[in-house]
Amino acid sequence: MARKIRKRKQQAEAQPEARASATKRSMFIVLGAAAFVALVVALIGAVVTEPSEVGRADPNDAQQVALGKIAYDQNCAVCHGGALQGEPNWRSPRRDGTLPAPPHDESGHTWHHADQLLFEITKNGGAAYSPKSRMPGFGEILSDDEIWAVLAYIKSTWPPAVQERQRQITLASD
Repeated sequence: MARKIRKRKQQAEAQPEARASATKRSMFIVLGAAAFVALVVALIGAVVTEPSEVGRADPNDAQQVALGKIAYDQNCAVCHGGALQGEPNWRSPRRDGTLPAPPHDESGHTWHHADQLLFEITKNGGAAYSPKSRMPGFGEILSDDEIWAVLAYIKSTWPPAVQERQRQITLASD
C-alpha cells in the first residue's frame, strides 16, 4: 500500500513537469510554424513586389527579353529596324521637320534615357514629348508588361558598359 501511495505521489509530482514539457513543445511548434509562415510571406513578397534597382525592364530576364523581341519585331522593327539600326540619317530632320526613327542599338541615344521615360515615350508616343517625333503611342496596342519587355529586349542588345551607364541614369532619375 505504501508503494501505491508513493507511486501516486510521484505521478502527481511528475504531472506538472509533464504539462510544462508539453507546453514548451507546443510553444516551440507554434513559434516554428509562425517563423515558417513569416518566411513564406517574405519570399512571396520578394517575388510579387516591384523589381529593385534594375527597374521593370530587366535585360537579364530571359523570358522578358524573349517576349520583348516578339513585340519589338511585330511593332517597332518597321521603323527602328530589325537590327535596331534605326532609319538612315536619323539625326537629320525630314522636310516636314520631324526626325527619322533613331537606332536603339548602342549607336543611338535610347540608352541616354531612364527606363521610366522610355516606357512613357513608348506608351504615349514620341510626339507627346517632342514635336519632331512621328512615333505613335503603343499604349492601346501593347500592355504595360509588353512595353517593359520591349525595353528589356533593347537593353539586352547593348554591351555591358552601356547597360551599366543606362542603369545609372535610371537610378539617378528615381
